Amino acid sequence: MTPPPLGRALAAAAVGGVLGSLARYGLTEWHAVGTGFPWTVFAINVVGSALLAALPAFAVVRRSPLLGVFLGTGVMGGFTTMSAASAETVTLFEHNRDLTAFCYVAGTLVAALVAVAVVDRWSTAAARADAEESGVDE
Repeated sequence: MTPPPLGRALAAAAVGGVLGSLARYGLTEWHAVGTGFPWTVFAINVVGSALLAALPAFAVVRRSPLLGVFLGTGVMGGFTTMSAASAETVTLFEHNRDLTAFCYVAGTLVAALVAVAVVDRWSTAAARADAEESGVDE
């Protein structure tokens, strides 16, 4: 599969990134962050990981590299957030919530990996074969 032209790919990633970032911002504003367990960003990162893993299961995404860039790099890249997770971890440490901080870091990693494994398990063998043939993972 031929990659999209660079200018179009950059535009797709930028527009998708704006949409994903706005969705994340809206969710974090809706549920205020405190010094407890940062459930909102935790959920955003786990759900975002699952959605990103699910993209190759959709034939329309496999057929359109530009849609993959828009949804994957753009929307999901803007939606998920390592920087907010890191900042929240530092805040937890600053408030002497060391155990919560460690649980948050480990829990995010484990939950995101489990989410990806579940999505992979739910995808059909045919969808996985199509994704491999079309070079989605390259």
